Amino acid sequence: CYSNMWAIGHPHPQIIYNKIINFETCSHPKLNFLLESIKAEVLWKMGKKEIIRKAEELVEKAMSGNDASHDAAHAFRVRDLALSLAHEETLSTSPDSILIVELAALLHDIGDYKYVRDPSEAKIVEEFLQGQGIEEGMKIKILNIIKGMGFKEEVGGLANTNYSIELGVVQDADRLDAIGAIGIARCFTFGGSRHRVLHDPRIEPRSDLSKENYMNKEEQTTVNHFHEKLLKLKDLMKTKAGKKRAEKRHKFMEDFLKEFYEEWDGRA
Repeated sequence: CYSNMWAIGHPHPQIIYNKIINFETCSHPKLNFLLESIKAEVLWKMGKKEIIRKAEELVEKAMSGNDASHDAAHAFRVRDLALSLAHEETLSTSPDSILIVELAALLHDIGDYKYVRDPSEAKIVEEFLQGQGIEEGMKIKILNIIKGMGFKEEVGGLANTNYSIELGVVQDADRLDAIGAIGIARCFTFGGSRHRVLHDPRIEPRSDLSKENYMNKEEQTTVNHFHEKLLKLKDLMKTKAGKKRAEKRHKFMEDFLKEFYEEWDGRA
């Protein structure tokens, strides 16, 4: 029966999938066990790909009304960064952890308080995960990552110090996208979308921020946001891989601000 299954040579993966799913059992117990294992693996991988595809569609739809600082491209960059960090942190050996990381990274900004237009949006992610049949324990982990990764939680001293490696990876990925060249572009994009003052030397960056003060975006200037948040992110990275990557991006921001202030004052 084994030879008959593979008599088609080197087929397209979809043909292999159809062969495995429709393959009937044969008389050899060990071969049957092997084939059932392969079938389960193929079904899991095919199902995972479909869930990710639907998550990507949800991201594009739910974030279509956002400005370019928090659009679908941001979510996709965070996903790519998170998977890269997960590989460096050896999470790639755990398929469940990788799925948790990818879904949390993709969905992390849906229902963001800065963009919520309807209170029901806060439930979009949970309803999506339930609709995809995500196992309850995995669903809770994904939702906890999304809930716990915000900077405002750490500002308010509400961050969970008992975080999982999956949360560390996704949070670091999101913060890496907030600094460096991309971070600078996103910062000015968001400030412009809110008609925020670009820079006013008379307004000092706020210190000892509470969660409530930080969430009041009207009190910020765009350039002060670098000092109130972005320049602090390097020291808040949770993974070794994240810390390493943050160094270069942090230095880029420091150099940018030095040039910015010199040009603002007419010294450059």
